Amino acid sequence: MVSDDTKFMLLALREAEKAFKKGEVPAGAVITDGTGKVLGKAGNRVIAENDSTAHAEIVAIRRAEKKCKNFLLSGASIYVTVEPCIMCWGALQKARIKRVVYGAGSPKDGAFGGRIDLSEAVRLNHVFSEVKGGVLAESSAALIKKFFRLLRSGEVSEWLKEHASKACED
Repeated sequence: MVSDDTKFMLLALREAEKAFKKGEVPAGAVITDGTGKVLGKAGNRVIAENDSTAHAEIVAIRRAEKKCKNFLLSGASIYVTVEPCIMCWGALQKARIKRVVYGAGSPKDGAFGGRIDLSEAVRLNHVFSEVKGGVLAESSAALIKKFFRLLRSGEVSEWLKEHASKACED
């Protein structure tokens, strides 16, 4: 029997694969309510939206809040293929996400122990009830590694190479 964590992480992996096919860093997120109903899901949209804040977690939060007609997602769980960064940690905290489940750790910028551990910041008015890493970590990590291997080898589209290396010019 497949656990709910695995089931929802597989959905998040599907979102990451969609992002990969669009030339985005392949991260995916799914938000569920306390009964397991999907409230929002997304893959990274940073390049598509020219928005450095359009990480999968934040896009999924925006969609869930819109669906719920509420900026607070108390009782919700998020399933993310890659450990959330500090920016996403803040968004999850502000949305009052109850439970965070992620796949691959992120030693370069993870905020739940990869780079820094903010998950138990006791001075804040919201603390996550549970943080669980490592769910389908190998699959999540493999997709990220594949993306960056293709990016370094030049096997990605010219459009992506142009946008990934282009700085804002006046």
